[in-house]
Amino acid sequence: MAETIVRKRTYLVVWAGLMVLTSVTALVSCINLGQWNAPVALAIACTKALLVALFFMHLRYESSKIVWVWVLAGVFWLSVLFFLSMTDFLTRQFLNVPGK
Repeated sequence: MAETIVRKRTYLVVWAGLMVLTSVTALVSCINLGQWNAPVALAIACTKALLVALFFMHLRYESSKIVWVWVLAGVFWLSVLFFLSMTDFLTRQFLNVPGK
């Protein structure tokens, strides 16, 4: 099995990108975006997770099909969990609970 050698510059650029995205997350948390706070924070977090998975876990350089099957299965399962959580969260306002 051939091993891909990644240059230090690539890791430094990815690290710098993660630091910038972390700063953006902190700055956006101080801004009131209304109902867009959670989606913006999730988008930034997903971008950071994607960078970590692709470069630091070496998925970008993986050619084995079974690894990508497992990656897609994990992403699918995560999307199912997000979908079910969001259906619960978005339908809570429909309940008539006294004291609300």
